Amino acid sequence: MDLVSRLETIYTGIAHDIMRSMGLSNFTLPPEIRPLFPEQTLAGVISTVSGKVDTSADAHTTLLAWTGLLSKAKSDTVLICQPNDSVIAHMGELSAETLKLKGVRGYVVDGGCRDVNFIIEQNFPVWFRYYTPRDVVGYWLPDRFEKPITIGDVLIHPGDYVLGDRDGMVILPKDRAGEIVDAAEQAIATENKVRTAILDGMDPQEAYLQYGKF
Repeated sequence: MDLVSRLETIYTGIAHDIMRSMGLSNFTLPPEIRPLFPEQTLAGVISTVSGKVDTSADAHTTLLAWTGLLSKAKSDTVLICQPNDSVIAHMGELSAETLKLKGVRGYVVDGGCRDVNFIIEQNFPVWFRYYTPRDVVGYWLPDRFEKPITIGDVLIHPGDYVLGDRDGMVILPKDRAGEIVDAAEQAIATENKVRTAILDGMDPQEAYLQYGKF
């Protein structure tokens, strides 16, 4: 099983605890960034893009740049965007359908989304901050691709790994991702032993002292 497939089988709480125990910090995205499909787990290798507000750009320029962003999207990645804007939607129906057809696993943006009912019908995973009908036209341009971005206090590099579920979203540094997933799988196995022990009547503190996990 490849690393992404294994990552999909763990959950953000255990990934968080493992990274904390390793001494890592600043890996949890702001809680305001929420999934359109809370019941779905999103995991994958990260591709990055950032953008900027440019009110001098005309409709053609902004749409040309936006479709260029879609053209550059890489299959089997999760595209994460720092738009440096809190006004417009940075994802919509046709764009989501395009990314899905290209094999992109999901889209995460520190910004807005529109055409939500249509995206729900497409079942394309989108994580975002807010809803708005306003789009990019004459206002916003992507400006950097596959460069480090920051969301909240999290520095995200292309090639890092992302895991998101109903509890939130964490970023796994690419050089530690395999180690984190290994440890998470072991921790889940231990948690299962604790759960079984408690269900069999063991005192929870005794279970913690025996297994070192709770």
